[in-house]
Amino acid sequence: MNLPRIIAFASAIVAVALVSVTWTTLAQQPGTTAAATTSAPVRVALPKPRAEGGMPLMEALKKRQSARAFADRKLSDQTLSDLLWAAWGVNRQDGRHTAPSAMNRQEIDVYVAKADGLWLFNPKTHDLTLVADKDLRALTGRQDFVKDAAVNLVFVADYSRMDRSLTETDKAFYGGADTGFISQNVYLFCASEGLATVVRHLIDQPVLAKAMGLRDNQRITLAQSVGYAPAGE
Repeated sequence: MNLPRIIAFASAIVAVALVSVTWTTLAQQPGTTAAATTSAPVRVALPKPRAEGGMPLMEALKKRQSARAFADRKLSDQTLSDLLWAAWGVNRQDGRHTAPSAMNRQEIDVYVAKADGLWLFNPKTHDLTLVADKDLRALTGRQDFVKDAAVNLVFVADYSRMDRSLTETDKAFYGGADTGFISQNVYLFCASEGLATVVRHLIDQPVLAKAMGLRDNQRITLAQSVGYAPAGE
């Protein structure tokens, strides 16, 4: 084998090794999966939300409450679909939502932590995108019960969608206020459907943000556990 062929063969070996190392590094990053590192992320369609019926508003307000105990029972796909639509779904042809946002920036993202992984809710297409294929429920709060809830919603404000003239204090204020509107929608939906829920801020935010793979300009605002109450409660 002549010298040029030897050099070409060695270069090919080095290139393969570099690709292997890069793939291994990406796979080991917190909050990433093989699905998340490819050009085609895993997406799961949700059933069409049932936007009619339910409990009368005044009765739902009467029944609204917080709960801190959850049964080992999953939400059906239909119930999850209805929950996410009530929380932050699109309810008009112009793309606006069931909850308001300051200056219509729509800066809040709703992440869904379930036993089968962490998912991002896409309101416009009403589906879920896989973010991490691991159960992160226990990281969504410091209380023991969070790991038992069927779903833990994690609300994240994306500061990059806000007006650049806003201060960090303003961004935190608007992100918190807009999250509150979404959270109350969740409360009223749960009251209507007989589900247990509680909104929370006792979170190890740096740890959770790292596990979720959030950027520096994304901020966790609140988390909310949703599920079924234990029998007899």
